[in-house]
Amino acid sequence: MEKLIRPLIATLVLILASFASYADDWAPLFNGKSFDGWKQRGGEAEYAIKNGEIVGTSVAGMPNSFMTTEKDYTDFVLEFEVWVQDGLNSGVQFRSMSKPEYRDGRVHGYQFELDTAARAWTAGIYDEANRGWLYPVEYNEPARAYFKNEQWNTARIECVGNEVQTFLNGKQVSHLVDDKPITGFIGLQVHSIKDESLAGYQVRWRNLRINTKSPKLSSPEGIYIRNIAPNTLSASEKRQGWSLLFDGKNTSAWKSARGINPFTKEGWVAADGALTINPGGKGGDIITKKTYGAFELDFEFRLSKGANSGVKYFVANHAGPNAKSPRYLGLEYQVLDDEVHPDGKEGVVGNRTTASLYDLIPRYKKVRDRSVPLLIGKWNHGRLVSLPNGTIQHWLNGYKVLEYERGSNIYDALIARSKYAEIENFGLSEKGHILLQDHKDLVSYRSIKIREL
Repeated sequence: MEKLIRPLIATLVLILASFASYADDWAPLFNGKSFDGWKQRGGEAEYAIKNGEIVGTSVAGMPNSFMTTEKDYTDFVLEFEVWVQDGLNSGVQFRSMSKPEYRDGRVHGYQFELDTAARAWTAGIYDEANRGWLYPVEYNEPARAYFKNEQWNTARIECVGNEVQTFLNGKQVSHLVDDKPITGFIGLQVHSIKDESLAGYQVRWRNLRINTKSPKLSSPEGIYIRNIAPNTLSASEKRQGWSLLFDGKNTSAWKSARGINPFTKEGWVAADGALTINPGGKGGDIITKKTYGAFELDFEFRLSKGANSGVKYFVANHAGPNAKSPRYLGLEYQVLDDEVHPDGKEGVVGNRTTASLYDLIPRYKKVRDRSVPLLIGKWNHGRLVSLPNGTIQHWLNGYKVLEYERGSNIYDALIARSKYAEIENFGLSEKGHILLQDHKDLVSYRSIKIREL
C-alpha cells in the first residue's frame, strides 16, 4: 500500500506546486491607491480612485478619454471586473498606441468593447481610431446575452502571438487572428457623449491583474474564428476543419466552368495574394472541383468602381442531355458596386445588391440600427453559412444580412416567380460546386476558405 501511496503524494505535490507557480505569475495592474504607472490621454473625462476602484465619469464636450498604463505589453492575460452605468459606452484598450505622427497622438488600437446599448456587443474587439470592428459580437450571437448592465462583470483578455481571445463572465466571446503580434499599452476608456444628459455617468473597474510570465490561450470553445491575416489558416482554424480554397497562389481547387484554361494573363490571374478577374470576360466562370452541402465559406472581395461579380453555391450542371457544353447554375451571393452598376437599382426591392440572394431576396442594409458598410476599391469580408437543416446565411463585413431556408414554402414561391422557375430543382441539390463569376469586370478575391459542417 505504501508503494502505491508515495507516487500519488508525489504527483499531488507536483500539481500543487504547478498551481502555486502559476498563481505567482499574476501581478496587480493597479495598486488600488494611486495612478502610479498610469497616464491620462485624449479627452479630460474624470478618473478617480474610490474604495480601491477606478471610477471614470463622463464629461460633456470631451472626446474619448483614456487612463492608460505607461508600460507596453505584447503577450499577456488580463483579467478585471467592470461595472457600467446603463446608457454609457466604454471599453478597455489593449495593445494600443498614441504616436504624434498618427492623427496628432490619438489613441488607437484594440478595444474590448463595453456596450450597454441594445446592440449588446460587449467583449467584441474594436480597433479604436483605426480599422474599426474586427470581431463584432454578431459572429457569436449567444454572447450578446452575457453582459449584465449596472452589475459587476468579470472579463478576460488573452493575447498570445497574433491571436486574441476575449471572455465575459466565464464564457468566450471572440477569437481573432491578426497579421502579426502588436505591442502597446492598456487603457480604460470613458467614451465621449453626444447627449449631455449622460454627463456624470460612470464606469468602474476593480481587481485588474495581469499575467505576462506564462500567458496562454484557453482551449477554444468552438466559436467562429475571424482570421484577418490574408490567405492563412491558424492552428485553431485547422482544428475546426477549415481548409483554403485559395492561399494567395495555388488555384488547384478550381476549374473552368466552360472547359477552357481560365488561368491566363487575360483571364483569372493569381498574383499579389489575390485571385483577380481581368476585364473582358476571357477567363469565364470558375468552379470548385469538389462539391459541398453543409458548409461555412469565408472570402474577401475587392470591387473596382462599377464592377459586378458573384459567389454562387449549390451549383449544378443544368444542361440538357443533348447539350454540347455544361450549364452551371446556382444560388448567388451577389458581389456588386451597388451605387454605380445599374443592377443595383434593378430587380425588386434591392434584391440585386451586394450580399443579396441574387434576384430573389434583398439583404438588410442596416442591422441593429447600424448601416452595413460596403467598400469600393478596398477589401470586404463575405461569409456564407449553409446549415444541415437547409438554413442559409449571408454575411457582409461582420453583419448577418440575410437568412432563408432552401426548399421552404417561401423559397418555392420566390423561385416560382423568378427567372429560375423553369429550372428543375434549382438550388436544391444535396451538394453543389462553389462558383466565382466572371462578369467581365475587374474584381479580386482572396482568403477563400471553407469547412464542412
